[in-house]
Amino acid sequence: MPWKGVTVSEQRQRFIEDYLLNYYSVTELAERFGISRRTAHKWINRYKQHGQEGYQELSRRPHACPWRIDQILVDELVNLRKAHPRWGPRKLLDLMERRDPKRHLPSVSTAARILAREGLIKPRRRYRRAHPGCPKSVPQGPNDIWAADYKGQFRLKNGDYCFPLTVSDLSSRFLLGVDAHPAISLEKSFEHFRHIFRTYGLPNRIRTDNGTPFASNALARLSQLSVWFIKLGIYPELIEPGEPQQNGVHERMHRTLKQEATIPPASSLQTQQRKFDHFREEFNQVRPHE
Repeated sequence: MPWKGVTVSEQRQRFIEDYLLNYYSVTELAERFGISRRTAHKWINRYKQHGQEGYQELSRRPHACPWRIDQILVDELVNLRKAHPRWGPRKLLDLMERRDPKRHLPSVSTAARILAREGLIKPRRRYRRAHPGCPKSVPQGPNDIWAADYKGQFRLKNGDYCFPLTVSDLSSRFLLGVDAHPAISLEKSFEHFRHIFRTYGLPNRIRTDNGTPFASNALARLSQLSVWFIKLGIYPELIEPGEPQQNGVHERMHRTLKQEATIPPASSLQTQQRKFDHFREEFNQVRPHE
């Protein structure tokens, strides 16, 4: 349908003007203006009730809100906050409950929104640690740059979750380890990396994302694991937040791992670990890499 170059209000006005001519039937007017007969009757009745103001849309605001907080409670909460400007919404609600335990009070989050709406709570300024940016280093050979990540969790047949911790060499694409963990664990991560270091030696860099346990909100985004890497002479390299393509080689391996070792999932964590071990052996020794 071509653009008519007029506003909706002008279209409604023209519709009413043609209706007042008493020349067209409601059905013919509805066909001319591309609306239903029900809509045509609605605007005719709106014009009869409100005149020219009937061309405008009416407010869709509900007449009543059953879950709206009573204004008496809002005023009491605001007055308490003004009397105790350093008290948070939880303490204020506790005081209100002690005054009258039988009444129904709003939640802490609702009380916080009320105080913020009244200008009694100032939003805290979040401080975010600066990020060094996209990694520029390129692997010069095996054991130069490794990639590590916790692949997305999935549920096993017994209902438990599995969090695979994966480590690979970015130069040779050798899959160094896939360890099935019941949760993201710092202790399990230390144990897995110790085993890999004893088997394959130490790399120059380890590239990871900014999630737990590889990074934190501390100074320089260092975590306990990354500090341990530095003590071993390994430089912890972080990709930018929300940019998994900066670790694309490792993420591509995750895609293959998901297709061949997690669909369908195993019945237990131990059985799933055996599937990971079989996949790793095939990935490193049998599968040809382009």
